[in-house]
Amino acid sequence: MSFEASSPVGADVSLDADRARQAQRATWVSIAVNVVLTVFQIAVGLFAHAQSLVADGMHTLSDLVGDFMVMFASRHGANPADERHPYGHGRYETAASMVLGLILSGVGAGFLLTAAARMQSLDALPELHPAALWMALITLAGKEGLFRYMLAVAQRLRSPMLVANAWHARADAASSLVVAVGIGGSLLGYRFLEPLAAALVGFMILRMGVQLAWGALKELIDTGLEEAQVESIRKTLRTTPGVLGLHELRTRRMAHQALVDAHVQVDSRISVSEGHRIAELARARVLREHHDVLDVLVHIDPEDDVDPDAAAMRLPGRDVLLQELAPLLTELPVPQKINLHYLNGRVEVEVFLDDRFFADGASLRRAEAALAEQLGAHPKIRCLTLNCMVAPK
Repeated sequence: MSFEASSPVGADVSLDADRARQAQRATWVSIAVNVVLTVFQIAVGLFAHAQSLVADGMHTLSDLVGDFMVMFASRHGANPADERHPYGHGRYETAASMVLGLILSGVGAGFLLTAAARMQSLDALPELHPAALWMALITLAGKEGLFRYMLAVAQRLRSPMLVANAWHARADAASSLVVAVGIGGSLLGYRFLEPLAAALVGFMILRMGVQLAWGALKELIDTGLEEAQVESIRKTLRTTPGVLGLHELRTRRMAHQALVDAHVQVDSRISVSEGHRIAELARARVLREHHDVLDVLVHIDPEDDVDPDAAAMRLPGRDVLLQELAPLLTELPVPQKINLHYLNGRVEVEVFLDDRFFADGASLRRAEAALAEQLGAHPKIRCLTLNCMVAPK
């Protein structure tokens, strides 16, 4: 009797495509809002002699650049794995997050430098028009609404790239709030408040940019998952039927998903195919119970081989051992099968003989004892133990 199983690969591809479409839709909304705000911020800022509003408009313009980068990354990140990218294209999102972080860092640093220069010449600053305050408040409302919308989409899709872009909008909203307070204070006669507001905006944006870039860098250098996630995956693997132990569990992030490697210990006497089945079962359970895991590589061990200099690697291989065994088996019928078990720094040999070549059980036991004695006295095969088994009829 045989059984076959299939996997709904097409469903996974469809889910990835739908995820990409939703990400692009949210990005287009962000682009539309940012285009409108950029035009009006710069225009009103120039009219009202509000350099902080113009700078905030240029900041919004940088959002547009980021939005187009997000669109490019989400479209290419949704492409399926191919020969040159066997793990898929998820790192496009990581690269986009890194670049967005660097853009934010650059804009924030620019705000700080400009604000420092303006605070050195407060008397030379032109009078502000009240329209600058109204534009700052409108920008604040638009940015905060955009942040809440994009964060909701990002959390639903579990996309760190969209989360980065959403917080980019929140950074803009915070900067617009500070700009509004600075412009309002300047209109009331506290002229130093506008350049001070620009300095605060610069610091907030710089901080956010460094955080985003650092998060992307940690992924690029294969930083492991959070300990709670690792423990949850470890529990799933340990409770898989047939798994006796677990070691060398390694994880790393791939955009919104994760990659997992693990060594699981199984009974040393089972067949290769049964061990493979246990590995596939462990892999399937992790993929089913941990939705953010992209793939799992399970290595099967017959014993706990945490020692990197495994003793089994220093023992002779099958071809060498069979050559040494051949002279010892000349007086016995040709074995139907010889199994080698590399366990505990030794090699165990199982020789399967056909009982039809022996008159009775006693003669078989005598042959087994004689062979065991020869192996025990062999000058090279001192690491061998022997199990002679009768082949089933």
